[in-house]
Amino acid sequence: MNKVILVTGANSGIGLALCERLLSEDTEGLQLCLACRNMRRAQAARSALLASHPTAQVALLQLDTSSISSVMAAAQELKLRYNRLDYLYLNAGIMPNPQFDVKAFFKGLFSSRVVTMFATGEGILTQRDCVTRDGLQEVFATNLFGHFLLIRELEPVLCHAGRTSQLIWTSSSNAHRSAFNLKDIQHQKGTQPYSSSKYASDLLSLALNTHYNKQGLYSSVICPGFVMTNLTYGILPSFPAFLWTLLMPVFWLVRMFTNTFTLTPYNGAEALLWLFKQKPESLDPQAKYHSLTSGLGSMYTQPRQMDVDLETSEALYEKLLQLESEVKKKLKEKEKGSQRVHSGAAGPGSS
Repeated sequence: MNKVILVTGANSGIGLALCERLLSEDTEGLQLCLACRNMRRAQAARSALLASHPTAQVALLQLDTSSISSVMAAAQELKLRYNRLDYLYLNAGIMPNPQFDVKAFFKGLFSSRVVTMFATGEGILTQRDCVTRDGLQEVFATNLFGHFLLIRELEPVLCHAGRTSQLIWTSSSNAHRSAFNLKDIQHQKGTQPYSSSKYASDLLSLALNTHYNKQGLYSSVICPGFVMTNLTYGILPSFPAFLWTLLMPVFWLVRMFTNTFTLTPYNGAEALLWLFKQKPESLDPQAKYHSLTSGLGSMYTQPRQMDVDLETSEALYEKLLQLESEVKKKLKEKEKGSQRVHSGAAGPGSS
């Protein structure tokens, strides 16, 4: 039977590179579904994949993980299309309105912290978040909660007796415990919503294994390394384009001293592809699997222990369940209100 794979955020960057690499591994044996917010870009990505792999089965699905109604509709559509889902790559993510500390950057560039600074963004990046139509913090909703809700809604196709399915999260080296607060899981009061959301995904992956392994569903986390994607370029919106050109030799030089500088989306997708080939029950639920590249460009994957604990992961899981209940209740009330408006408009005197 063909393996059914869903990839969120698949129209560019690491998501698209993963799709290309998956099809290069096994063009005929996969049913690949690209879940994207922008369908025009999704169609362009599908066309590019089919140009390289004309016989591939590549479907599209509209999904905006920042929108509760979009997640619910996408999950419903998936359950109609497929009776099972073997791999769910939770890759979609945003880092809106990044604030770059130029002074700290150049100070760090000539210090012993340069490798850590480039690899994690620590000390040089903050973000300004905003609120979605559902009343949620946008980074939290897009990077974490929308994916959590999607998993919950797809339980019927993810959990089957006698076989395993995998959840694979694209996390980050920017996932810092210091940015996360259990009393403020949406990071309403902080300035590092991206780091908070990525650390929360590390915690959630651990909790999902606790709750779902007995049903054959396993969760893993990867770090793509330092990759030049649209998200990366967006970090320095005020920098002239030529500066990136000037910095690239620095990046390549730094790569001679650190294996986290994967630089290209193709290299960054290495751990995502590696996990595709593993038996999920053999993986370490407390490890983050890193895409790494040697100074000479050889790609490999290496597990590194995450800074997570079962107690905190379980506490986050319970808070997410509570929030799920609240947003679903609001959604039902909104739908009932909409139905009343429509029935009133079609009442006595209407034609």
